[in-house]
Amino acid sequence: MKVNLTSSFFGIILILIRLNVCAQTTSLYGKITFNNIPEPFVNVFINDLSIGTSSTMEGIYFIADIPLGTSIVEVSAIGFMSQKHELTFKEGVPINLDFTLEVANDRLNEIVISGTLVPVSKLESPVAVEVYTKRFFKRNPTPSIFESLQNINGIRPQLNCNVCNTGDIHINGLEGPYTFVLIDGMPIVSGLSTVYGLTGIPQSLIERVEIVKGPASTLYGSEAVGGIINIITKQPGNATKFSLDSYGSSWGEQNTDLGISYKLGKRNKGLLGVNHFIYQNPIDNNKDGFTDLTLQNRISVFNKIEFERPDHRTFNLAARYIYEDRWGGEMGWQPMHRGGDDVYAESIYTNRWEAFGTYRLPVVADINFQFSGNAHSQNSFYGLTSYNANQYIGFAQLSWNAQFSNMHSLLLGSAYRYTYYDDNTFATLSIDGTGNEPSIMHLPGVFLQDEISLSQRQKLLLGVRYDYNSLHGNVISPRANYKWNSFDKKNTIRISVGNGFRVANVFTEDHAALTGSRTVEFEDALNPETSWNGNINYVKNVILKEAILTLDGSVFYTHFSNRILPDYETDPNKIIYSNLSGSSVSKGISLNGDLMLENGLIVLVGATLMDVSVMEEGTKRRQLLTERFSGVWNMTYRFNKIGITLDYTGNFYGPMRLPLLGELDPRDEYSPWFSIQNIQMTKRLGKYFELFTGVKNLLNFTPAANSIARSFDPFDKKVQFDTNDQVIPVTDNPYALTFDPSYVYASNQGIRIFIGLNFTIH
Repeated sequence: MKVNLTSSFFGIILILIRLNVCAQTTSLYGKITFNNIPEPFVNVFINDLSIGTSSTMEGIYFIADIPLGTSIVEVSAIGFMSQKHELTFKEGVPINLDFTLEVANDRLNEIVISGTLVPVSKLESPVAVEVYTKRFFKRNPTPSIFESLQNINGIRPQLNCNVCNTGDIHINGLEGPYTFVLIDGMPIVSGLSTVYGLTGIPQSLIERVEIVKGPASTLYGSEAVGGIINIITKQPGNATKFSLDSYGSSWGEQNTDLGISYKLGKRNKGLLGVNHFIYQNPIDNNKDGFTDLTLQNRISVFNKIEFERPDHRTFNLAARYIYEDRWGGEMGWQPMHRGGDDVYAESIYTNRWEAFGTYRLPVVADINFQFSGNAHSQNSFYGLTSYNANQYIGFAQLSWNAQFSNMHSLLLGSAYRYTYYDDNTFATLSIDGTGNEPSIMHLPGVFLQDEISLSQRQKLLLGVRYDYNSLHGNVISPRANYKWNSFDKKNTIRISVGNGFRVANVFTEDHAALTGSRTVEFEDALNPETSWNGNINYVKNVILKEAILTLDGSVFYTHFSNRILPDYETDPNKIIYSNLSGSSVSKGISLNGDLMLENGLIVLVGATLMDVSVMEEGTKRRQLLTERFSGVWNMTYRFNKIGITLDYTGNFYGPMRLPLLGELDPRDEYSPWFSIQNIQMTKRLGKYFELFTGVKNLLNFTPAANSIARSFDPFDKKVQFDTNDQVIPVTDNPYALTFDPSYVYASNQGIRIFIGLNFTIH
């Protein structure tokens, strides 16, 4: 019976082939097997033509009416590796192509480098690494990576200012300065660029983003306390020839990404990327007199060159330049008001360049030299407050990766980091208080890592780093990681313990110190922060007949000593910075679930429950601007017959404790539960074009209109103070408030429609 069905099927195919010849189209047919057994329900899709089919119970597939030309055919099924083939369809020449499937879980087989500095599959890595590809970010297009991270579990882009809309990335409740941002493994984003480094990166050039939650100071040094975000760009040899991605929104935002790969001579390849974002449409929907969204005009140019060398030894160079003009403030502000007390605004001019590269030495041993340099200049006014700053960072690292027997894999490295910082605040005031004295820091260090294969299913990673900070002395950072997996690799347990340290620079990292009318005060010289972190991670993979389910759960605990936290509560007129005399703890549990169904539905969900608190003088209090509960979701479904993909993404957050201006402040002490949801529809148009449209912030959630205290008096001209500089309640100011934009937990940007077009030449 089986033979007869197969024969009949191919008989029908032959008839259709004859019909196709007459219509100047052709056909594709074949059989799909796994272990020599026919495999049903396998998707066969011609991406650029938006046509496809699924295999029958006999593993047979057939696609008719295929236009002539060259196209890419993709074969995919739950639990199997995807396959792509480039085929040229000619008139009257049907193509017979059979496929043999291989079992795989792509998310487990991804190659990662951020956890160990050595390329290794995600499954085999003793360090838990989360990987997010370009497709993940395309589900909710944004003008910057900063905003794109909002739908990753345990990560929250936090706005620090209601006026200038600068922000940083929180990982498991820890503030942005504890998150180390890398580009291609290089420490590019830090210090003065902490709140700007994730903007202006052309997303068309991003290959993937790797995230490690927990301290990584053993490999990366200072700042890698809460975790790392490693943005990995495409290799010029693997990039598309040309891509143009542009979209606009009903608010007036316009974002354009351009990517071009090219040849440099006969052997070398290059990749050029340009990003331009512009928003020049002041909107004040909450009627507080201030812009709801900061106006911006940003241009970024990125270029990467890959040099071909003998034995495929790595040598690449990359550079990026970014310029941004950003302002937010009262609706009537003009550039002529900059630095004056007539109309309030926060105006920030940013110039920045970066250069980095990797060179593998021409020796037998696996020795790599990595280097980077960047310069960041900021010219800004926060009302009357001028903040001009310059920062220069140079970095070099030499690492040797050696395999000793089948048991030990050693990584030995030395690094040096130079940081120059100068501004016009008292942060760089000379010791005698008479002049300016730029901060210069030298940070040489060495590190050693041993990855020990205890058995085929067990690995132990031991590492230690020694740094000498020219301002603070010796720093030692150890860590240990253990991994176990079952025989079928469907169960994996990872345990990690590590130490982190960080040297703080308030003005470069926290723009709340510059905005508003509060005075910044340092109680004492700020000592480096130290932390200990423990993490237990469990991954469970369930492969079903019609679905793959991956569960990824973690329990985390971080204990801080000498933590530096801004104190908004002791004095409503000040922001007081000091080393915490007690302790600070971040602990919690997170769970991710990835479900891929045979019908094409993909569901990614995650939730985090955490407690971030400060213990001082026997009193425990919740950390400001930190939620106890958060969740995210990403849902994707492709309608193959009509060539449309539907994406539904969103997040939700529990209440956060907010900074009030004293006991009389009428604003709520806690934020409400809120959710930001987005929907997008994508339609393939022929071989090169893709149209996408959707709605952002479907529920139109925005914070309360009174988030900015005394927005009508931003220079405190009508505020009265007593002899101790405390605000006096009066008829015009019954709640004893001053102008303050630090009460911020979400964007004021409401619902909006967006539409865009992608043009790609492979």
